[in-house]
Formats: sequence, structure tokens, C-alpha cells
Amino acid sequence: MNFDRIVCFDLEMCCWNDGRTSRTGEIIEIGVAELDLNTGRIVRRAQHYVRPEHDEISPFCTELTGIKPDLIEKNGKPLATILRSIEQKFGGRHKIYGAWGHDDRILKKECAAKELKEPFREYLNLATLFKLQRHVTNKRLGQRAAMEIAGVSWEGRQHSGYVDAYNLARLAATMFCEQDVLTNDK
Repeated sequence: MNFDRIVCFDLEMCCWNDGRTSRTGEIIEIGVAELDLNTGRIVRRAQHYVRPEHDEISPFCTELTGIKPDLIEKNGKPLATILRSIEQKFGGRHKIYGAWGHDDRILKKECAAKELKEPFREYLNLATLFKLQRHVTNKRLGQRAAMEIAGVSWEGRQHSGYVDAYNLARLAATMFCEQDVLTNDK
């Protein structure tokens, strides 16, 4: 297990606002950003579009995520292919993965439904870890609000897996990296 790096990831899923019981469906994007805990630098990033097998991208989903059906048709790959790529490029089960909230459960559930191997063994819920800090008094906050508390400005379009994973890695740096590394090394 590599304890010098955290691979932050973010999922975007098919979603609707038409009153369905389930408001999200299959994964359509996985954003990944690897943080070197010794330097506080993001050393690798990736964006993967996933072609859903049973869902379609609604106009609401496109509005929220910016992901259009033709983008997925052109650039999307099966989830199995994406997970193999992430495992090869980011170390798979030899790295610690982290996300804001329960993206691990979503990924595990979809992997089980599609009979795929999960890409990680170790997972950190960075939302929980952030909220455990003494200076955090509001325990019901999202990633963007947490970044404001940490003094890190949001960069890019929210609800893009690629952007959200990058911003999460930046937030994780404030939680796990020495302050002098963050100020002197960037």
C-alpha cells in the first residue's frame, strides 16, 4: 500500500428531475486526481467518460454536468475498460482512494451489478474526515463550502468529475500536507 499518495475521484451519474424515485443512475464520468502527500502537488489527473448500459442522459443531467449524449456516444467507454485504465495509471489496489461522501458505495454497487472488480481496497470519505476537524462547526456542508472554510478557492465548473476530483485533491492537501509544503512548494 502506498501511503504517500491519495487518489481523489469524483463520479457523475445519469440524473433526472422528473419525479422518479431514484434520482441518479449509472456512472457517466469518473474524474481522478492523484495527490502526492510529500509535496502537496497534484501529480496526475484523468477524465473518463463512461457509456451507460441501461440509462440515458437527460436534458437535466446535461444542464447539471455539461455532459451531452453525443459526447458520451463519441468518447464513452464501458465501465470495465475505464476501471482497468484507472488501475493501470493510478496503481489500483496499491493506492488509497478518497472521495467527497459515498462515491465508493455508488461505484461498488455498480461494480457488483455489472460483475466487475472494484478498483480499490482502501477508501477515505474525505467529507467525514474534514468534518471531524475541530474548527469545522457546520457538519452539514458540501465540498465547495468546505473549500471556503479551508481557504481554497474553487476552480472550474462544478459537477464535472474531472474538476471536482481536482478540487478535492486541493482540499485534501490542506488536510494531509504540511503547511510549509503547501506555501513553499507551489
